[in-house]
Parts: sequence; C-alpha cells; structure tokens
Amino acid sequence: MSSVVVVGSFNVDHAWTCDALPRAGETLTGGYRSGPGGKGFNQAVAAARAGAPTGFICALGDDVGAQLARALAVADGIDLRDARSDMPTGTAGIFVDAQGRNSIVIGAGANGTLSAGFIDLQRDAIENASVLLVQLESPPDAIAHALRSARLHGVSTVLNPAPANASPAPELLVLADILTPNETEFAALLARHLDERIDPDSVASMDDAVLHALCRRLLPDGAVVITLGAFGVFVSHGDTNRRGDGHHWYRIAGEPAHAVDTTGAGDAFNGALAASLANAPQASFAEHIVFANRYAALSTESAGAADAMPCLADVQARFP
Repeated sequence: MSSVVVVGSFNVDHAWTCDALPRAGETLTGGYRSGPGGKGFNQAVAAARAGAPTGFICALGDDVGAQLARALAVADGIDLRDARSDMPTGTAGIFVDAQGRNSIVIGAGANGTLSAGFIDLQRDAIENASVLLVQLESPPDAIAHALRSARLHGVSTVLNPAPANASPAPELLVLADILTPNETEFAALLARHLDERIDPDSVASMDDAVLHALCRRLLPDGAVVITLGAFGVFVSHGDTNRRGDGHHWYRIAGEPAHAVDTTGAGDAFNGALAASLANAPQASFAEHIVFANRYAALSTESAGAADAMPCLADVQARFP
C-alpha cells in the first residue's frame, strides 16, 4: 500500500518562456513546451521521487492527456486511481519570465468532476496511508471527504491551500493537521477567515512572534508552515504538539539555487514534506522541513512542473 496518498488535479501544462510576463494587450515572442502538471500530480511525483510509495487519486478525461497521466504514473511507480470523466483532462497555460517567475491560468476540465463518491471508493488507500496530502484544484466536497476519512483512521493530513483564490471553507482548515500556504495564500486565508488584511510581500519580513500569533488564530491546534520562496520557511506549532521540535515557532533559511523555473516549487515542497513525514515518522518536524526545503530548491533548477521534480539521490548528492 502507499504510505503517501495525494488527492488532487492532473493538468497538461502549456508553458511559454519570455523575457517578461505579458501585460494586457501585449504580444510577446518566446519559447514553448508542453508537459504534465496539476498541483496534485506534481506533488504525487515529488513524493514518489523523494522515496515514498505514493498513490494519486484524481479525475481524467478520455483523451491524450489521460493517456499521458497513466503512462507517467507507471514510470514513477505511482498507484493511480482515476475517475473517468466526460470532460477533457485539465489544462494549464503558464508564462515564465527570465527570472523564473510565473503566471498561470487553469482550465479545470475533468478535475472539476472528482466526487466524494469516488473518494469513498478509494478509502482502502486512504485508510492505510501514513500521510494524506490535498490541495484546492479539486471540488471542495471531495477534498473534505478525503480529509475526514483520513482523520477517522489516524492518518496525518496535510492541506496545501493552493491556489490562493480557492477560498477554503473553515471545515477544511479544521481537518488539517498541517497547513502549508505560501505568502499569497496565507494572506488570503487571513482575509477570509480572520478579516485580517496584510500585504503578501510583507510576510517574509514580519516579526516572528506576530507571525506566530496570526498562525495560531488561523489554525489553533495544527502546524502552519509558510513557504517563503528564496527566504525559506516559517513554522508555527500549537501549544499541545510541537512534533518533536524544541520551539513553538522558528524559521529555516532558503537554500541557494540557480532558479530557472519556480512553477512547481511549492508542489515540490509539499510532496517532499509528505514523503519525509511518512518515511521517518520519528524525526523532528524541523528535519522534515529542512529536507522539503532542499528538495524544493533543487526543483527550481529544472524547467517544468512534474518533470522538474528531482530524485532522492539527486537531493542527497547536492545536500550530503
């Protein structure tokens, strides 16, 4: 059985590289590539390549994109469980500038048809996993059902509240043992759930005690892990469970990287974190964060999303 189960999206990515991100009404010339993506699939590939037996639950169409997903899952040893949809397999249009920054437009397609009923049919995989990892590119009722099933059977739950415009309901937050927003997603969660407005660009420089207090208001009992890109990671624990760490809050510095494409960095972090949690349950939480941080940094040095996920041996060679 899989020790990590990911519930989420698969997309066929269409990516253009250009010197600067396009503005309204602007036509640019750049490079083009196509490949696999979707937050769910990116994270499943990352978890598998980071060394954890991994399952992936999703919805696919009856088309070339679905054939690609199945072939790639086999290549990475991922236990793919897909609902067959009349909608086309999901797609994403991605623009990447010369600094590796990106803008993304998603066409949900089949991803929008994943149902709680299909999740229920996969309960054997969820109940026997060590970690369940979910995001918000799939219908909220399906994600909530997966989280409830995992919680019922003592499976650790990780909620990556992405993309930022998904606006998760309070129920989803309550079902998460670990919440992993980036700066933009964290600001969106504060605005939605606490009516607290902050500038996403200010998160990395905020006072640690203030940031911890905001995390505790957002998720009183669970761990909040804010990914800060090149500035690293901020971790906030609840009062009752520090997961083997010595402090209630702390920062892990960013790892140096020659970034060429940051498209899947957050997904790399989440997949690697889930794999580390499953593979080394006795390790401190900080050790898991360090591994995921390194894995994500290395993923930015290759172009693409799922294709850019490094193998465990690559991470060990880079960070002995």
